[in-house]
Amino acid sequence: MYVNVLSVQILDNPAKFGSPFQFLIHFECLKDLEKDLEWKVIYVGSADNEKYDQVLDSVLVGPVRRGSSKFVFQAPSPEPSSIPNKDLLGVTVVLLTCSYADQEFIKIGYYLNNEYENPEWNENPPEQIQPDSLMRNILADKPRVTRFEINWDA
Repeated sequence: MYVNVLSVQILDNPAKFGSPFQFLIHFECLKDLEKDLEWKVIYVGSADNEKYDQVLDSVLVGPVRRGSSKFVFQAPSPEPSSIPNKDLLGVTVVLLTCSYADQEFIKIGYYLNNEYENPEWNENPPEQIQPDSLMRNILADKPRVTRFEINWDA
């Protein structure tokens, strides 16, 4: 493993549903890398079907040299019209992934909850969901981290 993610801090949390996601990513590299790292933010639109997942943004970071690096990765909010109405409210997942040479080596998942700012609407929601009135809260202190073995420099 040439890259270790030391920490991910979620900025601007909780936030309005339409606000950008912001992650302060701190990682270390144990060896100069020949290729860039590709970071992605993926919003899971429905637990029932992957077709509703949205890649919110991806960014190439490089050249990556041995040592410690930090950067803020900002990604736009998901497109609410691409999410089933029943899945706009409640719990879902946002994923932060990193790949090297088209090989994903880490996936960090966070649960997040979307609910109305107005507590009355959470008890008696309007018939038509109002995305502009939703707040999202990412459970930042309980990430699910999955690491994968990859071929770093063939």
